[in-house]
Amino acid sequence: QVQLVESGGGSVQAGGSLRLSCAAFGYTYSSYCMGWFRQAPGKEREGVAGIDSAGRTTFTDSVKGRFTISQDNAKNTLYLEMNSLKPEDTAMYYCAASPFRWACRGVPAPADFGYWGQGTQVTISS
Repeated sequence: QVQLVESGGGSVQAGGSLRLSCAAFGYTYSSYCMGWFRQAPGKEREGVAGIDSAGRTTFTDSVKGRFTISQDNAKNTLYLEMNSLKPEDTAMYYCAASPFRWACRGVPAPADFGYWGQGTQVTISS
């Protein structure tokens, strides 16, 4: 049973920083793609960043240079470091996992991921 548990969301002012964490339980694939997604009210879920089992990363254009994705394999934890936050970054953030590295070939697409966390809210005020 794969379980993904996000944490680290909150409310900060524009220009601030947050670090999201995603603890993975029962996920034993040696080859994988892990991704961060977000969904704002009234909008579709979109891919934010991905990292595969080789450490290759990918980001959507709107967060390049501001967000960093990383993983600690010893702790089975995925991170999203978010800096220079903007009000348009406000959304529910989800982590997700795919047993296929190709899911990280570009900006992660929700349809390519089968395992999802429950989400953590990020609110940025101007």
